[in-house]
Amino acid sequence: MHRKQILPQKICVTCGLPFTWRKKWERNWDEVKYCSERCKRNKNNTNAI
Repeated sequence: MHRKQILPQKICVTCGLPFTWRKKWERNWDEVKYCSERCKRNKNNTNAI
């Protein structure tokens, strides 16, 4: 089992907060840009949250 400290992280394009790798993003981690569905919906409003 992986420890949370060694999982890769990215910065959300919309809100600018860091988010950690999740199992559901395993196949397309390179394409993930948003930390949540909310940020994905508000992608035109950067820093809106």
